[in-house]
Amino acid sequence: MTNNLENQKLLSGNEAFALGAYHSGVKVAAAYPGTPSTEILETISQFKDLHAEWATNEKVAMEVALGACYTGVRAMASMKHVGLNVASDAFMAAATTGVKGGLVIVSADDPGIASSQNEQDNRHYAKLAKIPVLEPSDSQEAYDLMAYAFDLSEKYDTPVMVRTTTRISHSKSVVKISGKRPESFPKAAFYYNIAKFVMLPVNARTQRPKIEKRLVDLAEYAETTPLNQVIPGGTELGIVTSGISYQYACEVFPKASFLKLGMTYPLPKKLIRDFAGKVKKLIVIEELDPFLEDNIKAMGITVSGKEFIPRIGELSARVVNDAALSAGLLAGTPPTRAAEPPGLPRRPPLLCPGCPHASMFFTLSTIGQRAKLLESKDNEPKEPELVITGDIGCYTLATYPPLNAMDTTACMGASIGQAVGMAKAGVTKKVVAVIGDSTFLHSGITGLVNAVYNQAAITIIILDNGTTAMTGHQEHPGTGISAQGIQTTAVSLENLVRGIGVKNLRVVDAFDVKALRTAVKESLAGKDLSVIISRGACAVLSKQKVNPRVIDVEICNTCGACLRIGCPAIQKVDGKICIDTVLCAGNACTVCQQICPKQAIAPQAKGAK
Repeated sequence: MTNNLENQKLLSGNEAFALGAYHSGVKVAAAYPGTPSTEILETISQFKDLHAEWATNEKVAMEVALGACYTGVRAMASMKHVGLNVASDAFMAAATTGVKGGLVIVSADDPGIASSQNEQDNRHYAKLAKIPVLEPSDSQEAYDLMAYAFDLSEKYDTPVMVRTTTRISHSKSVVKISGKRPESFPKAAFYYNIAKFVMLPVNARTQRPKIEKRLVDLAEYAETTPLNQVIPGGTELGIVTSGISYQYACEVFPKASFLKLGMTYPLPKKLIRDFAGKVKKLIVIEELDPFLEDNIKAMGITVSGKEFIPRIGELSARVVNDAALSAGLLAGTPPTRAAEPPGLPRRPPLLCPGCPHASMFFTLSTIGQRAKLLESKDNEPKEPELVITGDIGCYTLATYPPLNAMDTTACMGASIGQAVGMAKAGVTKKVVAVIGDSTFLHSGITGLVNAVYNQAAITIIILDNGTTAMTGHQEHPGTGISAQGIQTTAVSLENLVRGIGVKNLRVVDAFDVKALRTAVKESLAGKDLSVIISRGACAVLSKQKVNPRVIDVEICNTCGACLRIGCPAIQKVDGKICIDTVLCAGNACTVCQQICPKQAIAPQAKGAK
């Protein structure tokens, strides 16, 4: 017998979500890039018989998908966990109005905070909105669940959340492809129905009992759906689990009985009671909050879980095993952690060699000797000469030494609002808000409108590198290229800023240190709102990496000025400063050459090594 491999593919969870949605007939997909969800839209945008877009932010992505589903076609919005915070207003509205065509929201949680500013469990959002949530435990289920999700959405007139986590999204497993793209689709058409689509209070009050009835119906569905499976084993221990936690639990407890939940809200109460009655001890293994555990306890069932399973961070087979040993669920002694081997090389978080943001942060860090002040070892509170409110992006790495050029980072777009708040609170020092181009378009525009309207005497610096760099160089409205590679209209940051009402605007070459310093000093000297656009191509995308710089050791006096840029290509070895020519961005940057007081840095001579 030979294996038929024609319909099998090795897919990440994100790729499987995209292919599953495609085969389920999705017509409109919208997202904003954010790890660990980015690859969903990147994958589905490769198909040209649908519309896929990078929306300005997650709220817009949700609204685009919601509008599309109102016309009777299937639509999807995907985002990382904090993106649902941004989209929550439209998300809750979708839960109230219901749908016409299927609407699926893929929410990617980040246990362990691998690439986020917080750790949150978005199953709570589903419960708040009173909508179903589905969770896959591998790529096969990620593919299969999309068909269930769209069917469930249309059958019960509800948006459906598909919750994934970093490990599911980024791990690969073999997927048997069981479907294909439908040959025909419903024609998009919107039909007048103000009672359903216009949430005036009178209509919202009418919808409210329908939502509660929908939840009851969904709970009945949960009792019989094949998404929830009892996997029989021994009767000593029963484990309720879902998602990637199921894989870990199977490794640690091979003899246990399992209730594997593919639909984690609403819960199948009868199924859980029956399962609990067949085992001597019931536990829940789940990542982050005790969502399943608390809901099962509320049913009056004795169950444990978070007494020994960590609430914080990502689980693994080892974490579950150690927790089970500590709780006495397994025979043996909890292992002691081995000490980290000494002498391992460490790589501090740094901006890339040739990053266009480095020169601006170098400029900011040297105003009033800010960086040196913050690096001092005394324990006294330090009030820098310049307060820098930061934002979400790869430029947040400027927080670290040697730049020390960021004082706050909260969420997308917060830098401008925070700077306004500090200025209005009466901070005596100058306040600068730093924000990237994609982040500015995502949620910084309203902050700038607020700053203009309330006459905030702050400086706003927009770091424009022409891409969404942190998540893998996706396009955005400022690039003029769509998610599907189509040339479109580029939003001009200068025209946008001037249109909002900013009169003091400077656009500066990000690699011209003298021009940057002049622009910053002049902007800070003023008493009104000012904006600087620092523009330079992302080093990773730059095609001008020629003529790397080298240091003439005969001229260099090791003053360390070039080290303050924080460029990984510039290193100090055996008391001497040198430049790694493999890493150096060469002509694309030249910042180190510009700031060297001894003029000891120059292009590498031809033929030199």
